[in-house]
Amino acid sequence: MLKTLTVALAAGAVLSAQTAPAPQFNVVPLPASITAGQGEFVIAPTTPIVVDAALGAQGRQLASILGPATGFDLPVRTGASPATPHIALRLLNDSSASDEGYSLDVSPRSIQLTGRTPSGVFYGIQTLRQLLPTAIFRSARVSNVRWTVPAVSIDDAPRFSWRGGHLDVSRHFMPKEFVKKYIDLLALHKMNRFHWHLTDDQGWRLEIKQYPKLTDVGAWRAQTLIGKYVTQPAPSQFDGRRHGGFYTQDDAREIVAYAAERFVTVVPEIEMPGHSQEVVAAYPEFGSTDEPVEVRQTWAVSPYLLNADPATITFMQNVLAEVVTIFPSPWIHVGGDEAVKTQWEASPRIQARIKELGLEGEDELQSWFIQQMDTFLTSKGRRLIGWDEILEGGLAENATVMSWRGIKGALAAAGSGHDAVLAPTSTTYFDYYQSRDTANEPLAIGGFLPLDKVYLWEPMPAELPAESQRHILGVQGQLWTEYLPDPKAVEYMAFPRMSALAEVAWTPGERRQLPDFLARLAVHLQRLGILDVNFRPQ
Repeated sequence: MLKTLTVALAAGAVLSAQTAPAPQFNVVPLPASITAGQGEFVIAPTTPIVVDAALGAQGRQLASILGPATGFDLPVRTGASPATPHIALRLLNDSSASDEGYSLDVSPRSIQLTGRTPSGVFYGIQTLRQLLPTAIFRSARVSNVRWTVPAVSIDDAPRFSWRGGHLDVSRHFMPKEFVKKYIDLLALHKMNRFHWHLTDDQGWRLEIKQYPKLTDVGAWRAQTLIGKYVTQPAPSQFDGRRHGGFYTQDDAREIVAYAAERFVTVVPEIEMPGHSQEVVAAYPEFGSTDEPVEVRQTWAVSPYLLNADPATITFMQNVLAEVVTIFPSPWIHVGGDEAVKTQWEASPRIQARIKELGLEGEDELQSWFIQQMDTFLTSKGRRLIGWDEILEGGLAENATVMSWRGIKGALAAAGSGHDAVLAPTSTTYFDYYQSRDTANEPLAIGGFLPLDKVYLWEPMPAELPAESQRHILGVQGQLWTEYLPDPKAVEYMAFPRMSALAEVAWTPGERRQLPDFLARLAVHLQRLGILDVNFRPQ
């Protein structure tokens, strides 16, 4: 019987002594409970996949996963299980079970995979896939392999509901096919949120039909900085090549549908009021000064902020009106971070607006700006989420906080009854160096975040009262791409650190042991290699 798995962790509860799973179970992330059985199940060319009527899509997914490497065209049918060896996917009628949990029972006679929802069954399929020989990840037939699954009983469910992977496509545009590959890799690791950073100073990446200059102008920069961003010594060097690109609304809908088939929610981010130099380049009337500006060619924080005029509020709400027709996500991310307010402070127009609205200063003006978006998104049945700076000047009524400057933002949000996602730089910024020997690593923004630090992180703040812990939705890994010019660079920085974070997000804290993870990871890296992932060797 699949049961709800609840873990209450006190400070220091992570990595307590537990019996390690049998070495043949090289599953990442580690399931909550594994019991080895006797024997093995052999997948044959005629092994049927029998499903409940509501699980036809998952049955076909499993057949498509097993087919290329085995060469088997396994039949998928609805109905009762046969007496002969078979694979069964079933829905469990148990209201106490976890929505994303599953049970997997393998014997020589059958594979029985049950879950309360299709998403739980999908996650069980990811585990089943990892119980097979690693050659199952090949995309063409592999000869001389016995396709066996060891007998085992697994009862599993995630620790956190938000298990996220972020990708910045503004600093460097990423092809649509890579975005889908990234989603595939998140799904393989049972991660369920794709935070898509679509806009920033260096490029606007989503077609907005009402405002075509956002992509005609804002999606392209004249050139890109070479090497590290420094203010001294000057001058900087540039590559002299135009860079850019954007996703049409149909492209974005394709990606959303692709992700949904893998139970990944795409959370779009539209930055405001800061990180908006590309918007001001396209539509100067929405900026805070009268000076013309180009799409930013360097990194770091731009001073160009949107103004707070009624027309600008309407502009951003019109943008969001198109965004919500593309993305069914319950959450829409509005950024809100690093809004350097020097232009607001120097602008008589902005100062007059602050007085007109009866506000105390620039922080309250930003809070007011975000509140207008919160009200608008709430009217559309959505929830606003933003980086922890949205706390400054007062948090919008329905906002969720993504805490990146440590965990203080999450503590403040949860303590006031708001949901929060943990994304601190210290443990989840995968654009940081993976070694102190930086001369032999690709250029990175800075910092040092090795694999073991990611894995050993206990995300639930010990100082957070038990009654507020329910507001910690989960964790997310960040891939900012200032120094990641292409998909292979992203993969190198993401993996295997994202594999470690996936286990932090999924597995009960007391089950995690670093030596055991590293042993399983050695096999998991073989899978990633087959999938053409440019992971960093360990």
